[in-house]
Amino acid sequence: MRRDELLDAAEELLCDQGSAALTLAAVADRAGVSKGGLLYHYGSKEALIKGMVERLIEDFDQLMAAQPGETYTERYLSATLASVRSGRLRRWAVVTGASGNLFLLAPLRDAMTRWHREELDEEPDPVASQIVRLTCEGLWDVASHDPELNTENDLQALETRLKTLLGSPS
Repeated sequence: MRRDELLDAAEELLCDQGSAALTLAAVADRAGVSKGGLLYHYGSKEALIKGMVERLIEDFDQLMAAQPGETYTERYLSATLASVRSGRLRRWAVVTGASGNLFLLAPLRDAMTRWHREELDEEPDPVASQIVRLTCEGLWDVASHDPELNTENDLQALETRLKTLLGSPS
C-alpha cells in the first residue's frame, strides 16, 4: 500500500538522519514518488507524522495481542523484545519526529499511559510489573541510540531476569 511505503520512507529518514531531515521532499524522494503524490496521501508534514504515530500505536497493540503470556506485562515485555530484536526502531523514530509538536505527541502519550497503567492492579506484583514496563522503555531508548549494545545473548539474559522478577517461567 502506498501509504505504508510513504510512512516507511519517513521513518527511515528519521532513523538515518534525524528530525531535521524529515521534509516532504526528502520523504517523497526516498519513497520514489513525486511531492504531489505524497501530498495526495498526506497533505502536510504534520499529517505525515500523525500517520506515523497512529500506525506505531496500532502496530504495537497488534504485536502485544499476538504475544503469549498470562499477564499484560509479560505480553508487553515480549512485544518490546520482539521489536528491539527486529531492528525496526520505529517507535523512537516516530517520537523524534513528533517531539516538537505536543498535538502530534498526544496520541502517543495516551498510548503510553494505557501501556503503563493497563491491568497493572491485576498483576501478581504491581511494583515488579511497573519495573519491567519501565525497563522496556529503557530498552527502546537505548536500542534507538545504540542498536549494537545488546547482543541476542544479552537480550535473552535480560528477558530471563525480568520474567523471574515477574514470577513467570522463563
